[in-house]
Amino acid sequence: MPGKATPGIRESSEAGLVLKARQGDPQAFEALVRAHAERLYAVLLRFTADADEAEEVLQDAFMRAWRGIGKFEERSSFFTWLYRIGINEAKRRAVRGSHLGPLVSTQEESLDQLKDVRSAPETRAAQLELRDALEAAIAALPLDHRLPLVLRDIEGLSTSDAAAIMELGEPAFKSRLHRARMRVRNDLEPLLDE
Repeated sequence: MPGKATPGIRESSEAGLVLKARQGDPQAFEALVRAHAERLYAVLLRFTADADEAEEVLQDAFMRAWRGIGKFEERSSFFTWLYRIGINEAKRRAVRGSHLGPLVSTQEESLDQLKDVRSAPETRAAQLELRDALEAAIAALPLDHRLPLVLRDIEGLSTSDAAAIMELGEPAFKSRLHRARMRVRNDLEPLLDE
């Protein structure tokens, strides 16, 4: 989506930075990377469940992006293009047998939640059990179904952006997302019936 504004960079600024980066300006590329690094790292961490592995994938993705910036045709936003590179690098490592952790963090607990003493221990235990079961259900998904679920439901990307990152048409993306949601729902059903 060439017209989509990026958090932290105005649309016109990003277009200018992309143009400069395509012409070989490393400072422009660095500014683009800084604007997206944190969010891309969070996605990669959800797939690897290992901070060191996520950092390595992130660095490899940035290196691939730098080497390929001249070929970036702007048929999608820079954000989508960069995410696609990161996701593809994570897939490559998974196929090569690199560690793809069993957990996919669905929620980062805030300090307020950790300090909340008003919650009854039973309620808190049930919430943790449900969260662990949800993470296990997501982690059990095949990668081609886990990716849509994480990108759309956890990261909150639009269907069109998430589909573009996965290099799928929207109908195919929606189909995978629906299957992933149904499988997770089926896996959690016994726990929810309690």
